[in-house]
Amino acid sequence: MKTSIDHYSAAPSAVGRKAKPAAMLAEMPLHKLRKARGLSQRTLAGRMNVKQPIIAKQEHQPNMNISTLRGHIEAMGGRLEIIARFPEGQVKISNFDSVS
Repeated sequence: MKTSIDHYSAAPSAVGRKAKPAAMLAEMPLHKLRKARGLSQRTLAGRMNVKQPIIAKQEHQPNMNISTLRGHIEAMGGRLEIIARFPEGQVKISNFDSVS
């Protein structure tokens, strides 16, 4: 069951406007993750050295390069891992650990 993140609005903290959501959800679109992290498209664009319209377009693309997705996640303060899940278990795909 998907949960709305609307109630996880980013409140300014004592150290700036970094969001610390009460809980991270197991699944959400990229633009909602950015909002849950308390970041505007403009701020994220600045961190990624691109213009804001690029972020707006990328957030709603059904497909993107792994390096682009990694850039978004790292600019939000996270780390991207690719996991393949099978009936027998899961495997972390290591090919993408150092995409440049």
